[in-house]
Amino acid sequence: SSPLLGSCPCAVVAVVAAPVALGAAGFTSAGIVAGSIGAKMMSAAAIANGGGVAAGSVVAGLQSAGAAGLSGAASAAAATVGGAVASVARAIF
Repeated sequence: SSPLLGSCPCAVVAVVAAPVALGAAGFTSAGIVAGSIGAKMMSAAAIANGGGVAAGSVVAGLQSAGAAGLSGAASAAAATVGGAVASVARAIF
């Protein structure tokens, strides 16, 4: 069996799980949830940046994805990472 074909289910799971993980971390369509991991990340980014979160930063990207959903490119990236993780895991185990 091809290691690439075996990684397909993990790629699908990664695409489906990414929005759920974003919401669980506090990145939602209504904004960053107070007290969440996302809020802590935003606070740290703002402190490091002199009071604001920089456009294009990790926190800004996660909030954008949480607010609007994943773009096609982000979905493809999640699928690629999920597939790669599955391929590596199959090779090791």
